[in-house]
Amino acid sequence: MPETVVNIHAAKTQLSQLVARAERGERITIARAGKPVAQLGPAPRRTRRALPPEDPLLNLDEFAIEGAGGKLTNAEIDRIVYGRP
Repeated sequence: MPETVVNIHAAKTQLSQLVARAERGERITIARAGKPVAQLGPAPRRTRRALPPEDPLLNLDEFAIEGAGGKLTNAEIDRIVYGRP
């Protein structure tokens, strides 16, 4: 795809259209007096952070407790789930 160069005045008057083109993946160079001064392009995509494989929520079978378990304190739950003393 050839590089698109737009002067500042045209960029101001066509900003909405230029942003739409950038959303579609195009990179647009903005120039002042023919010299590049800025670039307009697509924003980086956000990625979801994955849970680590050792997270208890992904290993419920390993952390499951037989029976009702009775009333557990927060300290007991931490010890069972996270192996804390």
